[in-house]
Amino acid sequence: MSSTERPATLITGGSRGIGAAIARRLARDGHDLALTYRERREEADTVAAECRELGARVVLLQADLADLDRAASLVADAVAGLGRLTGLVNNAGITGRIGPFLETTAEESELVFRINVLAPLVITRLAIAHLREHGGGSIVNISSGAATTGAARTYIPYAMSKAALNLLTVGAAREFAAEGVRVNTVSPGTTFTEIHAAAGRPHAPEERAPGLPMGRAAYPDEIVGAVAYLLSDDASYTNGADIRITGG
Repeated sequence: MSSTERPATLITGGSRGIGAAIARRLARDGHDLALTYRERREEADTVAAECRELGARVVLLQADLADLDRAASLVADAVAGLGRLTGLVNNAGITGRIGPFLETTAEESELVFRINVLAPLVITRLAIAHLREHGGGSIVNISSGAATTGAARTYIPYAMSKAALNLLTVGAAREFAAEGVRVNTVSPGTTFTEIHAAAGRPHAPEERAPGLPMGRAAYPDEIVGAVAYLLSDDASYTNGADIRITGG
């Protein structure tokens, strides 16, 4: 395919964890990619090289999504690098510290909402404006199974932020479907990524395993198939959905 025929997808937090797994899968599926990373450039370069070996053009964009002005520039930067966008994956996110609700702070919760809700809102708005003018496209929000359980004694503010992201999906899906823009959610359960270590509990997946129906956490590659589906023509009538990948 020529560069004008290939899908072109922006993935936030595309340098590690679920985001990196999504990038590799989409590269195999023929996507060109714009990947954001916050600070670990070497890891971003590694993922970019892997995707280029699979035939993708890759643009790397450094961004701290707590900076909403920077978030607002990402769509334009991705378009400048790739020529256009056909898709967006809002993947980047943080949990805040894992622990009891009464130990949370307003400052920490504000950061969680800034990165998990406000940044995707800003990016999604600009992506939709681009997509509706260029034949439509698909947006996938990476949420969490915690959005429907509340995550008591774990990270209630994080669960709240992901519930807000789910409603961004529903509202935008209904408002822009007639203009060719589909918006859907993928909600992973506990997954082996560094997000737990950043929250102060690096062994959280193993600790939770006995209480999970499958007796183990997920691996990032077990999440990406749903994302690839939602970005593909196979999902042409899938809109406003939430695909839960929580092992039951």
